[in-house]
Amino acid sequence: MNYLLDTHTFIWWVNESSKLSDKVYKIIQNNENQILISVASL
Repeated sequence: MNYLLDTHTFIWWVNESSKLSDKVYKIIQNNENQILISVASL
């Protein structure tokens, strides 16, 4: 499945923040999912 991360989620993921829920963390870590990030977030 494809997932587009918003800016906050991307920042929390990169910084390994506890603000990121376990559910979202598992989705991002699942190699079967394609994680997308908008160029605007960079």
